[in-house]
Amino acid sequence: MVRSLVDLLTTHATHHPDRTAYRFLVTGDCDGEIQEISYGRLAERSRAVAAWLQERGLTGSRAMLLYPPGLEFICGYLGCLAAGVVAVPAVPPQGRADNHRALTRLRRLIADADAKVILGGRQVIAALTQVAEHLPDPADVICVATDDLPDEAAASWREPDLTPDTVAFLQYTSGSTSAPRGVLVTHGNLLDNERVITERMGHTPDVVAEYGHEMFVSWLPVYHDMGLIGPVLNTLHLGATATLFSPLHFLQQPERWLTAISRYRPHTSGGPNFAYELCLKHAAPDLLDGLDLSSWKVAFNGAEPVRPATLRRFTDTFAPAGFRREALYPCYGLAEATLMVTGSAVHAPPTMLQAPPTGPHAGQADAAAVSSGRPGPDITVAVVDPERHEERPEGETGEIWVRGASVAKGYWRNALATRETFRATLAGHQGRFLRTGDLGFLCDGELFVTGRLKDLIVIDGRNHYPQDLELTAEMAHPALRPGCTAAFSVDTRAASDGGAGGERAVVVAEIAPDMAGEAEKIVDVVRSGIAEAHGLAVRDVVLVRPGSIPKTSSGKIQRHASRAAYLGGTLAVLEAPTHG
Repeated sequence: MVRSLVDLLTTHATHHPDRTAYRFLVTGDCDGEIQEISYGRLAERSRAVAAWLQERGLTGSRAMLLYPPGLEFICGYLGCLAAGVVAVPAVPPQGRADNHRALTRLRRLIADADAKVILGGRQVIAALTQVAEHLPDPADVICVATDDLPDEAAASWREPDLTPDTVAFLQYTSGSTSAPRGVLVTHGNLLDNERVITERMGHTPDVVAEYGHEMFVSWLPVYHDMGLIGPVLNTLHLGATATLFSPLHFLQQPERWLTAISRYRPHTSGGPNFAYELCLKHAAPDLLDGLDLSSWKVAFNGAEPVRPATLRRFTDTFAPAGFRREALYPCYGLAEATLMVTGSAVHAPPTMLQAPPTGPHAGQADAAAVSSGRPGPDITVAVVDPERHEERPEGETGEIWVRGASVAKGYWRNALATRETFRATLAGHQGRFLRTGDLGFLCDGELFVTGRLKDLIVIDGRNHYPQDLELTAEMAHPALRPGCTAAFSVDTRAASDGGAGGERAVVVAEIAPDMAGEAEKIVDVVRSGIAEAHGLAVRDVVLVRPGSIPKTSSGKIQRHASRAAYLGGTLAVLEAPTHG
């Protein structure tokens, strides 16, 4: 009986020790330096890390993983699982003392997870010494470069006593820096979600064999759920091969993604909607002439709103290179459900509805709504009235609720949030449901995601909580009235430009009328403050009259109403005085 991914690694290492598990394109280029690791070697390196952790009595504790893109992260992550240590993937520091935002978040994560050890590559561990004053006391946290651990250590590894309920890792949600939430993902959750991904994406034994085990190409960050649970861990689940490279190398030259797909001919590859838009911007004729995308059967698209125009343009543009519309694969998932909840049908084009459905949030849907597919096996999806906790009729928009073995255990050390998010009950259904906070509707068994209940802002695949942006704005300049700022996103795509642009943030803030003369300076300060704190370029900062931002009767900012007023041009904008 397979109890964990550790068991599967042992099986693959025993039966196929020389098969390539992962290759890494060091420069992002297929003709550059390439590193590979076999299943036998992966098991040995993982056990060396695990033995080191076990010998120091760290089983059951948390280990922060700080690795640059590369194969060493996978060894460190699987080493934690093999030691019974809870892995905590995080963004590694870049070694710059002025990178205040990243260091602040890292410090908060280390403290929140109560990490006892930091695992990383040599350069990362060396970089930590340069910013030590920004981190917890070194006496409280052990730091080790796992690539320096000797292979011989693997011999002392002891198989851990893992159960389906044993926590495998903490997946921190990527949006809020002020209140990080670590999702408790168990070994049972991982195995179940790998089963869901395998079934929904058609990764059958026959397909794996047909592709010569070449199943994935991915540039996605491995410290986020989409890049980790999908390309990295489903590869291990299947005993297949994945080709990986750095997100930075993709962003620098998006065509590298398509070139790697053409070279290694995987079955599955994907990313957020913005990744497909970036490829469209770089689709020069000479690139198309050299590509063969005919092997690409699952081009998954998730983590942010899926745009009909993007799907259409990507198909039209890359059809000459062998890309087929049937490969487009919108899907839906979230860290709280380990990853995948719904996925499209393989070998069939995405389902689209030309008009949004009826319901209180129908106006937020695109003119064409894109299906994110059907729930995975043994996953229940319900669309619920978020106030009454009653199921909505088919076609009506409500909050998406999820039940199944992939749903995580809860939030780390946050009983209140766990109860509110993971313990919902629904009439007519047994068991507890996960409240996703996302809006959508069901039609003929397919899920259409239309928005976000709690105003989460998703830009270029990164989550931003509006309350964080609002707080930063108010702290940036004293002229902004506390509790009188609204942040939201708007879609800057226009029909005339063929769908270019994307979601961008807007901040609306109340200031006193006598400050109107400094409006330009205030706007610049707010923009700079948000850029520094969140790494986000704000599309617009609008200063309005006191008392003009819509609020609820209890004084809460009404962001949807503020957004509607912004788009409708009805904000009480404070005009700077003119001088004759």
